[in-house]
Amino acid sequence: MGHDPGDDEGWRVMGRRTAWGRGTAVAVLLWAATAPVSWSASAVGTADTSYAFAADATSVDGATGTADARPLDAGKSYRSSLPKAAKLYYRLDLDESSNAYVSVTAVPRAGGGKLTVSDGIRVSVQNADSHPCSYESANFGSSGSPRPLTAWGARTTSPPTPLCTGSGAYYVVVERVGTADSAAGTWDLELTTATEPALTRTGATSAPGAWDSASPEPLTGEARSRSGGAGFSRAASIDQGVWRTGISPGQTLYYRVPVDWGRRLSATVDLGGGGAGGAGAGGAGYAVDALNVSLYNPVRAEVADANTGYDGTQQSASLAPLPPVAYANRYARNNTKVNGMRFAGSYYLAVHLSAGVADDFGDGPFDLTLRVRVSGTAQEGPGYAGQPVPGDLFTITAADRRAAAQGDTGSDDTTMEALAVGGLGAGTVVLVVLGVWTVVGRRRAGAV
Repeated sequence: MGHDPGDDEGWRVMGRRTAWGRGTAVAVLLWAATAPVSWSASAVGTADTSYAFAADATSVDGATGTADARPLDAGKSYRSSLPKAAKLYYRLDLDESSNAYVSVTAVPRAGGGKLTVSDGIRVSVQNADSHPCSYESANFGSSGSPRPLTAWGARTTSPPTPLCTGSGAYYVVVERVGTADSAAGTWDLELTTATEPALTRTGATSAPGAWDSASPEPLTGEARSRSGGAGFSRAASIDQGVWRTGISPGQTLYYRVPVDWGRRLSATVDLGGGGAGGAGAGGAGYAVDALNVSLYNPVRAEVADANTGYDGTQQSASLAPLPPVAYANRYARNNTKVNGMRFAGSYYLAVHLSAGVADDFGDGPFDLTLRVRVSGTAQEGPGYAGQPVPGDLFTITAADRRAAAQGDTGSDDTTMEALAVGGLGAGTVVLVVLGVWTVVGRRRAGAV
């Protein structure tokens, strides 16, 4: 768990002939998206594509020092890479009043070697004098199962961070942590940034004194099918309910849940015995930390996590009780599950099944059930003096509620994403479609 040395908060610191012509073009486009193709190393490197990076992410190189650090603009997503033993710098240009947040998700590339307990990343935000405004580490834990790891950093003005006030350049420092025998190879990074404006008037400067800390009863009822997404940008939207899907060893599924001001989230994840449809039945053994569930807030800061081992029988992992969402939660000291619930917006559940489960119980998929409860009465927000960036980050919109009810998965276009990761460039797609339209036009001209 990271710790903010400045404010001691304890933060863990996505016509008939005409119709025929268009239909054919679409068919060709869909064929191009689904036909077997070779991976384009020049386009995607050797990245583990089980994680869906934001489709609009901009490539940025991390610098080895502050002088060459590239700026990260609020509200944008970036892709970068992190070699072993590297320490990389990126720049934030901040005003004097906004809270600024940066999140870094590291994805080990396939074939990068075995991960140790201590392997992970460390993210910090520093001022121009190298004083840390916040820092947080995240590691793979005892299972050593490769998965996306997310850590974050911040420069906050409410509460203020000593020595990290005022406008100017601040630096995001991302580094690998581990031991001498840590896995080699380069990890891919996804970086996101956000800003939160000051309030129109000062409110409470201490965390709410009392809330019901008893564990909520897991939700029951008929389970509805809802497949998870492969990354934050592709997270499947869900609301209160019981949701069922399948998960394979080594897979991480992402869900997003809209949680308004004053409302409270709880979640339990059940892993079925024997695998879906009997896959893995009859296996014996025990997988340590087989199932992991992590909750991230709208700026992708981890709030809470839970895990359990697996011996082939059904197992369950529940998040610790969480308080209702409130602006003043940020003033809680040394309690991430309280101060993490500081904004309304989309909260993310990331569920990972350890790759080691396959060794004793087969490749699955295994039954996975999410029981999500959102209780309490929605309240008015705190009254921001300006707009956050992105603009709706701390707001639950009508579109968010529809997406949660319908099960939308992110906002990226799935077909175009398939084309991109399949190694077929956008220029090739255009040429294919134009070629089809040209043929159709010639046939049409000959028929006149």
